[in-house]
Amino acid sequence: MICPVCNQDMIVVEFRQIEIDYCMKCSGIWFDKGELELLLGTAGQSNSGLPTLEGSSRENRSHGERKCPICRKKMQEAPLGEPQVHVDVCQQGDGIWFDGGELQQLLKQAAVDSQADKGVMKQITAFLGEAFKAGQPDNSGA
Repeated sequence: MICPVCNQDMIVVEFRQIEIDYCMKCSGIWFDKGELELLLGTAGQSNSGLPTLEGSSRENRSHGERKCPICRKKMQEAPLGEPQVHVDVCQQGDGIWFDGGELQQLLKQAAVDSQADKGVMKQITAFLGEAFKAGQPDNSGA
């Protein structure tokens, strides 16, 4: 799958049988339709806060037009969480794109704001940090 931000090939990582597409260059994360719901479900989270396009899209974007990596049609920006993070949502319903760090921010918010299973939320956040750290440059000086 091709990253909608930097047009590089993404890698697939798996957490609890949920495949997540990750761009090692820009640290963005793509969830195919239903995958984010599965991830949230493992943490006892409600799916009610997921973005919809009805009345929530924003046309003004500072980062330019992004295309869905599946259907290649223009995605729309939609708010998610509080404080809001603006994610990119496929208009055809193929999935949701998170820029680097956005998903981790939302998961941390959810763990604080809800009755979610805090242990599972910590596991998800730790998994994301470990799995996606592999694409980051090693600045340890070794």
